[in-house]
Amino acid sequence: MGEQENVDNTSVIVLGGKMSIEELVAVARFGAKVEFSDEYCQRVRKSRSLVEKWVSEERVMYGITTGFGAMCTQAISPEETTQLQRNIVLSHATSVGEPLSTEEVRATMFMVLQNVGQGFCGARMETVELYRQFLNRGLTPFAPREGSVGYLSPEAHMALVLIGEGQAYVGQELLPAKEALRRVDLAPTELSAKEGLVLVSGTTSVTALGALALYDMLNAAKCADIIGSMTLEILKGTTRAFDERLMSVRPHAEQRDTAANIRNILKDSEIAAHFQNYRLQDAMSIRCIPQLHGAAKKTLKDALKTIETEINSCCDNPIIWPEGEDGEAISGCNADSSYVGIEMDSACIAATMLAKMSERRNNRLVDGNVSEYPPFLIKKPGLNSGLMVPQYTQAGLLNDMKILSHPATVDGIPTCGNQEDYVAMGYNAVKKARQIAEKLEFILAIELLSVYQAQQFLELDKAPATAVQAVLAEIAVTVPVMSEDIFLYPYINGIKNLIHQQKIVELVEAKVGRLL
Repeated sequence: MGEQENVDNTSVIVLGGKMSIEELVAVARFGAKVEFSDEYCQRVRKSRSLVEKWVSEERVMYGITTGFGAMCTQAISPEETTQLQRNIVLSHATSVGEPLSTEEVRATMFMVLQNVGQGFCGARMETVELYRQFLNRGLTPFAPREGSVGYLSPEAHMALVLIGEGQAYVGQELLPAKEALRRVDLAPTELSAKEGLVLVSGTTSVTALGALALYDMLNAAKCADIIGSMTLEILKGTTRAFDERLMSVRPHAEQRDTAANIRNILKDSEIAAHFQNYRLQDAMSIRCIPQLHGAAKKTLKDALKTIETEINSCCDNPIIWPEGEDGEAISGCNADSSYVGIEMDSACIAATMLAKMSERRNNRLVDGNVSEYPPFLIKKPGLNSGLMVPQYTQAGLLNDMKILSHPATVDGIPTCGNQEDYVAMGYNAVKKARQIAEKLEFILAIELLSVYQAQQFLELDKAPATAVQAVLAEIAVTVPVMSEDIFLYPYINGIKNLIHQQKIVELVEAKVGRLL
């Protein structure tokens, strides 16, 4: 299924077919409406009919007619089934601390809908319809972000709102759940067999947060190519290091494509052409852009493949497997978050590699000993500090990123009375990936600010590349050229927002075509 337009010209995502990371982000970040296809509804209803049949037959099924986790040997009578599902939600809502952001909660609800919509979970249409309405009417459950090992707790806080418990935002106002539901003309439901388990288990929050982080990392990687090209140009670097022949003897696709991006961005640069033979060889932070950026982008692309597989998976336990008019509830551990966790641990390292090269390039821009410009890119250095201290900010952010790059998934602390004697910790991997993605954007923004300020000191009647001019012109709308010290915080934030909102990539691709 793809993205459509409704009569209000609002983006609509129709669930039922294969979903992409872009469609998840459209719903989570940009407020796209959600609809269910006929195929989606048919799968959900068929799976639900089997659960109801098996409950009536009093079959033994994990989490449905038995207790949960270590209490899976405890039988639950049909009369207690509904109470069990409510109890699962109430007892599991134990995450703490600051809440997940609106887009993180929306992404998780999207993933719950995707999970159920594969047709192997057994939740009712009425339940997924409520989550769909939460997304479409702007109701966002309150869910604390800290204390998950990969499932259960944040998801349980979200599920509380379905039964009229907990809290939720309507707009920016935090309300008791029943009042929030009333504000958007909805009513709570009573969970039925298996539904509490469906709502709290699985990789839904892990995939949701991982997708948001990866989406921003992939965009930042393109921005890194653009900003690296601009730094090369203003530092009088040579484009010889990006020669297609050089790339051909080490045929990594992402290295080749990165070099092609640099050549394409600077293809009509009079400055780059003038200085092509100015130096025999540049510092590694300049000439090694294809190699490092390429390696990072390969890792991010590998993560994308995994994330999109997970978006289109059933991560429930047990699954409802249909065979003719009957079937079987199969217990296992598709709720394990190792796939996403390991990939996002690796993505954190890749993003930190991009950041460490950006910081080194920026250091060359502000160091008058190597830039051939005034120290810290300011007139009257000494009286003015210029862009000295933004590099400190980069150093502090980069130190954080290095700490956050320690893999979460190598750890494991047993839970559930040793029934879960191994835990993947994928949630912590994606949670820190969200932090790393934002810090990378700030580090790139500071490098771009330095490139922008350095332009005033290039005493040469040669024009930058057309794509570079487009970026510089956009920055000039809100950022002044410094002649003396100014308050820099709003300008760093402004450039970071241009990166995050994909404006930098859009400007460049409008001039040179799609970046690889």
